[in-house]
Amino acid sequence: MNTDFSQLTLFELSNTVSGAIEIFPEVWSALEKLTSPDILERRDGLDCLMVLDAPRLSPLVAYLVATRIFDPNLELRYKVVDILGKILRPRETGKLASPKVRSHLKEYCMQMGRRGILMLLEVANAYPDAESKIASLFNLCSQSGENFVKIMSDRKISFELRRQAIIFIGIVGFLEAIPALEKFENRLESRMNGQKTMSFAPPSTSDENSLLPVIQTTLAMLQEP
Repeated sequence: MNTDFSQLTLFELSNTVSGAIEIFPEVWSALEKLTSPDILERRDGLDCLMVLDAPRLSPLVAYLVATRIFDPNLELRYKVVDILGKILRPRETGKLASPKVRSHLKEYCMQMGRRGILMLLEVANAYPDAESKIASLFNLCSQSGENFVKIMSDRKISFELRRQAIIFIGIVGFLEAIPALEKFENRLESRMNGQKTMSFAPPSTSDENSLLPVIQTTLAMLQEP
């Protein structure tokens, strides 16, 4: 039987730096730690992979690191975003990760769905400095814009994450969201005007009203010539 194991290659040997073969044992050990139920082990494994620069060298490692977007620990998710964001940008030398690494990462991001987007929005809310790297990941997911609109309008989701969804609509340039944003803007303005007219009515306890400036800023970004 002729079995092709080419897809199981850990490193693209023709594209890696000298010495890649020697780090195989360390990489495997770090990947085992990355899947541990112990958060301290997962942190140690991720730190080791980062030191070895293995996610940039290996499509498999990049893909497995991306799976930790769903990690329950917010700090570890932040570190994952930092690593993946750097893969999508040139190194100090100006050299990008290989096309195969980027392709594997894109394939994973395409599948992360609404839950993965919410996990990343949590990181953005807690760590503002991660915004540009998270945007790089959202740009790989063709369904991110549609999910932003749904999250924005879902009152079951926290105000903070709805706000982040609106912000990223502008950052990724999701023009198809303009009608939904305008409808939301009109609804909030009508509600606020109604409250001013009926001064005897109790004020709204909803945080939605404070989304209005964010919506207006995002609309301005999308409507720029």
